[in-house]
Amino acid sequence: MTRSFNPGVAPREVWAWAMYDFANSGFTTVVITAVFNAYFVAEVAGGAVWATFAWSAALAVSYALILVSAPTLGAYADARAAKKRLLAYTTVGCVLGTAGLSLAGPGDLALAIGLLIVANFCFGTGENLIAAFLPELARGRRLGRVSGWGWGLGYLGGIFTLGLCLAYVAWAQARGQPASAFVPVTLWITAGVFALAALPTFLFLRERAQPRATRGRLAALAFRRLLVSLRRARRHRDLGRFLVCVVFYQAGIQTVIALAAIYAQQALGFSTRDTLVLILAVNFAAVAGSLAFGHLQDRLGHVPTIALTLAGWIVVIVLAWSATTSTGFWLAATLAGLCMGAAQAAGRALVGYFSPAGRQAEFFGLWGLAVKLASILGPLTYGAVTWISGGDHRLAILITGLYFVAGLALLAGIDSRRGRRLALTRAATS
Repeated sequence: MTRSFNPGVAPREVWAWAMYDFANSGFTTVVITAVFNAYFVAEVAGGAVWATFAWSAALAVSYALILVSAPTLGAYADARAAKKRLLAYTTVGCVLGTAGLSLAGPGDLALAIGLLIVANFCFGTGENLIAAFLPELARGRRLGRVSGWGWGLGYLGGIFTLGLCLAYVAWAQARGQPASAFVPVTLWITAGVFALAALPTFLFLRERAQPRATRGRLAALAFRRLLVSLRRARRHRDLGRFLVCVVFYQAGIQTVIALAAIYAQQALGFSTRDTLVLILAVNFAAVAGSLAFGHLQDRLGHVPTIALTLAGWIVVIVLAWSATTSTGFWLAATLAGLCMGAAQAAGRALVGYFSPAGRQAEFFGLWGLAVKLASILGPLTYGAVTWISGGDHRLAILITGLYFVAGLALLAGIDSRRGRRLALTRAATS
């Protein structure tokens, strides 16, 4: 196992890094995917025809804020060796925002949207920061495997948090409590698990970067560096093409993450408990996908592995669109879990594989920008289609499939070996 790590990296430190994925996965699982999204549409927004669009628009605003702030934060993290300190701030923000969402009841639209924007902004920024530690921990040829461990443990964290919430929801529903009574408690559970499970990360993960002297204002330097990075991405043509590919296929993935429970309840009539059980099963499948495909990626190669997962996503969309029974949707959701874990781990590893030494935070910042742009495009497209079509969720999910088709087409022509050779020959000051 230690052969997968860089010199001086102990297994405990890699476990501590991966525990952050365990900690923060409860937020996406409960708030974004399984519970609060459907509660927002049905209860907070009163089931209005524009409710799904309002949900996706709130997420879009939070991702737009990440897009604007990421260059400066990435530059600050590199210049001040502050990835871990910034990660602590975003963790506190997401935990408090999640707990605050428990105050949003039926009709509290402004409160819910405001807290959602804060919590998701902190989550997304923290996701970029924790990813930037990966090349410091894992050897280049083992990035896929170590990234897969992180995603796998992350899905276990989602399972753990969702399992606690499911147990409470079952108990509450057995006593006749409405969603307005038990959903707030699930948010407190999620915030508590996040706070406790993230402690190993801050206790054992080391900040190996060293502070660097900078000239001029950091924000101005950050955006100048972003422009330089974008120009450099053109020279790193495999990285540049992959980042465009990420925008498209992640648009599909982020749509599924943000709107799966809404689709299940609005198109197929799932109850809250049914949805929780479904998402729980999806997370188990995602664990298997992230771990299995992490090893497969190191053997088969980065690009073929991602191509395989995107083909699987296209099948998922067709199955979900054509499903008329819960059984058909269960099949689509299980396959989605496998593909989700695989695609997320593989994509993060390939960015690390293409990252020159000394610029990991910068290059992962570009990856984060691509993912956040995708997080705006995908859900907004879905929400707009449902609004314009008067609530046709099947049409919206079918259109989502076009993002995976485009991603698969863009993946062609990427040479991972060429991209890696270029990353190794480019100095941090190039």
